[in-house]
Amino acid sequence: MVPDPILTAEAMRAAEQAAFDAGVDPYALMERAGAAAAQIIWRAGHRRDALILCGPGNNGGDGFVIARILRELGVPVRVSSLGDSRTASAQRARALWDGPVEALADAAPAAQLVDALFGTGLTRGLDAAVADRLGELVAHANHSYAIDLPSGVGTDDGRLLSAVPKFDVTIALGAFKPAHLLQPAASLMGKLVRADIGLAMPQDMHMLAPPQLRAPDAAAHKYSRGLVGVVGGLMPGAAALAAAAAAHSGAGMVRRYDASPCEAGPHAIVHQQVEDEAVLSDALSDPRLAAVLVGPGLGREDGAQARLDAALACGRPLVLDADALTLLAGRAATHVPAGSILTPHEGEFVRLFGDLPGSKIDRALAGARMASSVVVYKGADSVIAAPDGRVAVARSASTWLSTAGTGDVLAGLAAGRLAVTGDPFRAACEAVWLHGEAARRAGPAFVADDLLAALPAAIGSRL
Repeated sequence: MVPDPILTAEAMRAAEQAAFDAGVDPYALMERAGAAAAQIIWRAGHRRDALILCGPGNNGGDGFVIARILRELGVPVRVSSLGDSRTASAQRARALWDGPVEALADAAPAAQLVDALFGTGLTRGLDAAVADRLGELVAHANHSYAIDLPSGVGTDDGRLLSAVPKFDVTIALGAFKPAHLLQPAASLMGKLVRADIGLAMPQDMHMLAPPQLRAPDAAAHKYSRGLVGVVGGLMPGAAALAAAAAAHSGAGMVRRYDASPCEAGPHAIVHQQVEDEAVLSDALSDPRLAAVLVGPGLGREDGAQARLDAALACGRPLVLDADALTLLAGRAATHVPAGSILTPHEGEFVRLFGDLPGSKIDRALAGARMASSVVVYKGADSVIAAPDGRVAVARSASTWLSTAGTGDVLAGLAAGRLAVTGDPFRAACEAVWLHGEAARRAGPAFVADDLLAALPAAIGSRL
């Protein structure tokens, strides 16, 4: 399965220019985009009356194509424009529309509202009167569609450049853009649909896709499936959640190394109270360990740094989370072993890497390169970045994940999948997807422990 590509405004322009250089007529590409969007609207709204809002650029040209095709399909269509079309392709599309064009201020609402005012590449917000009018027309429509992006959204960072209403459907043309998945814009997109317009797309950045997992083969045993070590501290609850998640991840065995007496948990997890750092270092030297997780429940005092140092020096593939990231503040480039997985939320990311510029994707990539490791930049818009430039961005998951302990579950999943696959980027992507799917299956108002029960079914759905 080829994942859906994500392109910045510049990358999208480059993809289009490559097509033009290869002989594709720019207006033919506009026709293709408008026709694809019109079919999506037709399938959703059929013959409900529609109002198409057209801007002065190519997004507006797409709108005129959509209007013409919908009318040919029998849809009662009206068009409203901000003014004259300014690009050659948009002018051609407007010339082929032989119906009336209303002023935006005078346009009456319709059952279906199509926003083709401004798409990719917007650098400033809409005039207040235009933004207000767009909001009013969307509010009065039964179905609303944004063509490529809702007008007023920053393409590459998901910022709201002016007031933006919430749409029912956003039709991405050719490729998804970062704003389709990054907050705060992502929460206003409604259902995301990609219209393939036949462009060749780079795949370095893509939407997180459901993984293809495999069941253990007939020769598998607990060590061949992956042994995970979880280094805990004085707060055993978080380590217990992480270890249980690793045990439900597909790994063959999990061992916990705690500084305090272990809480009860799955009997299949081996518990070992290790207060002496030399003993911990010896335990982590076991060559059968396929991945080591440190951070959940580690704490920041009473030997936490020494336990972290033992993990950093163990030579096994690492997942670093929670307190481990705080203890490493400002030292990611010098102290994190290359090839690790780091799972920071916003505050941990800033402590670890500083206040970096750019979009969340830009910052995640910069952090990954600084640490020579995979970064899972968590949040309502989770970004997984590898130091070689690969990026996967997850669709928004259940907002019920904003509860204590869910990050520990994700860290345990990442460690387990790292033990299974040996590939940090793949493991991180699988963990984030499974985490979101388990949350979906758990329903509303769950606690982190409930995710554990949903993990086998989430994994089973991808076998």
